[in-house]
Amino acid sequence: MELVRTDSTNADFRVLVAGLDRELRARDGDENAFYAQFNALDAIAHVLVAYEEGRVAVGCGALKKFSEDAVEVKRMFVPAERRGTGIAAAVLRGLEDWAVELGYARCVLETGKRQPEAIRLYEKSGYARIPNYGQYAGVDNSVCFGKELARGGRMSEGASS
Repeated sequence: MELVRTDSTNADFRVLVAGLDRELRARDGDENAFYAQFNALDAIAHVLVAYEEGRVAVGCGALKKFSEDAVEVKRMFVPAERRGTGIAAAVLRGLEDWAVELGYARCVLETGKRQPEAIRLYEKSGYARIPNYGQYAGVDNSVCFGKELARGGRMSEGASS
């Protein structure tokens, strides 16, 4: 697998995100419109696309500045037929490494309660639940996570989220 750093103009990223949006509409139903307003692809500068078997795009994720020392992980997606193969974990590690290179010390993210696969991934990857932040505060379907980063994107000793 190859992880390619790009931006939101990448055609493969846009195809994967269209699949993500279809899946989220199916899972979240009427609530999807609320989340969709925060997921514009206009100008995301830090996008990671995973490729296998030549140049088949099999996963993606992105980083968006959250605060001076934190980035938000956005648009994480692996098509259903490729899940369980380590792609999402590799993309997440790649994003964490990139965040460290960019000088960030923490990642935060939001996912939905109707996405148990994502929740398991984040928990297995060292993320801890944090209070819902920003636009997700008070949103029952949202679950927010945070992770302190150190060299290589790994959880720092004694850090808490």
